[in-house]
Amino acid sequence: MTHTTHILRDHSNDRPLLLDLFCCSGGAAVGYHRAGFEVTGVDIRPRPRYPFPFRQGDALTVLADLITSGDIAAYSAIHASPPCQDGCSLTVGTNRAMGWGREHVQLIPALRTLLDASGLPYVIEQPNGKAPVRRDITLCGEQFGLGVLRHRNFELGGWTAAQPRHPRHRGYVRGWRHGVYRDGPYVAAYGKGGGKVTIPEMQTAMGIDWTDVHEELTEAIPPAYTEWIGRAFLTRIPAGEVAA
Repeated sequence: MTHTTHILRDHSNDRPLLLDLFCCSGGAAVGYHRAGFEVTGVDIRPRPRYPFPFRQGDALTVLADLITSGDIAAYSAIHASPPCQDGCSLTVGTNRAMGWGREHVQLIPALRTLLDASGLPYVIEQPNGKAPVRRDITLCGEQFGLGVLRHRNFELGGWTAAQPRHPRHRGYVRGWRHGVYRDGPYVAAYGKGGGKVTIPEMQTAMGIDWTDVHEELTEAIPPAYTEWIGRAFLTRIPAGEVAA
C-alpha cells in the first residue's frame, strides 16, 4: 500500500510551489529550493532522506489524480526525472546489473501527455542516451565547477531558456577505462568496486550532503543544475514569445 497523505501548500510565504516527480532523494529538489521554490516530492519508493514534503506513490498516477481533482492548480511548475529508459547506457549497464527500480518500460510519452494536460510549464530530465527527450538544455558539472561531469538533458515544456556555454573539460574522469587507469579532476559517481569513487567523494563532487545511500547518490543530479534551471524559470520567456 502506498502512502497517500495529501500535500498542502504552505501559504505562509510567497514562494511558487514545484511538484517534483520521480524525486528519489532530492538532488533536483534542493536546487529548485535554493532558486526560490517550495518543493513537494513524489516517488514510488520510500525516500526518508528527501528533505521536503513527500508523497509515496506512482508518479503518473499521482499526477493524473492531481489533474482530475483540480489540485494541480496549487503548483506553478513540474519537474520530472523518470527512470533511465531502455537503451540508455546506465540502464543496460550498472542499473540493470544492480536490479534497481521497476522494469524499464518507456514512461516518457505517457508522462508528457499528462504534463501537457496539467497546463503547467515543466521540465523532463534524462541522462544522455536514447530516451525521447528534447535536448532543450544540456548541463554538465564542469559548468558549475563540480567534481563530476554527469551530463543531463532537459526538455522544457511551455517555456524556454538559453543554453549556457559548455566549457572544455579539464581532464579525465578518474578510474579504469579499457584496462588503463587515468587520473583526473572528476569522479565517476556510479558503480561499485574496481577503484570506484567512495560515498564521501560522491557527496563532495555533487554537492549533496543529506544522503549517504549509494543508490540515491548514483541516481541523483547535482543541485546546481536545477538551481540554474529554477532561476532561469523565474525570469523565463514563455514559449513562443520573443524578448523585447
